[in-house]
Amino acid sequence: MRTMVGKHPKGERTVLIVKPDGVKRGLIGEIISRLERRGLKVIALKMIEVSENHARDHYPNTEPWLRGMGEKTLETYAKYGYDPFKELGTGDALEIGKTVARWNVEFFTSGPVVAMMIEGIHAIDMVRKIVGKTVPALAEMGTIRGDFSVDSPVLANLGKRAIHNVVHASGDQDEAAHEIPHWFKPEEIHSYPRAEEDIMF
Repeated sequence: MRTMVGKHPKGERTVLIVKPDGVKRGLIGEIISRLERRGLKVIALKMIEVSENHARDHYPNTEPWLRGMGEKTLETYAKYGYDPFKELGTGDALEIGKTVARWNVEFFTSGPVVAMMIEGIHAIDMVRKIVGKTVPALAEMGTIRGDFSVDSPVLANLGKRAIHNVVHASGDQDEAAHEIPHWFKPEEIHSYPRAEEDIMF
């Protein structure tokens, strides 16, 4: 059974990172505003230049995870009629996954990011709902990715780069449990009540 990241449903915590494309496009305030309007609290916030090691360690980098990314890439190539051997020099899912992981690190380190910790009722699911699906082309309008990005895996793969999808948000309890200490020291995390908490929940 997974342990909830936080002591109570309304005290659940998650990580959201405004990626270099979101920072460069001036979307930091818009993103924070959407979170706060939903009743979520920003309890840690900082802008940083991410090192290669820190960016690499953000991801699981296990063989199943790398292979899974490679398989998704192969599915995308098959769907749109592209030859992975011609584009990437291999059809091996694990090797392709390693390549995509390298692109992710290159993107994370291409400019400053804004990392924040969010707290609130079912914060992990709520933040994922606000940011939208990972692939912007599939994200619904009204979500951050749906409103501010139109990138797709096939376009990113052809450009030999990561998908530009504005933000990262912890996908589940396990990811949040890894990402919180990876991005924040205990002294960087703050506790305070929002004025309307007793009204909202």
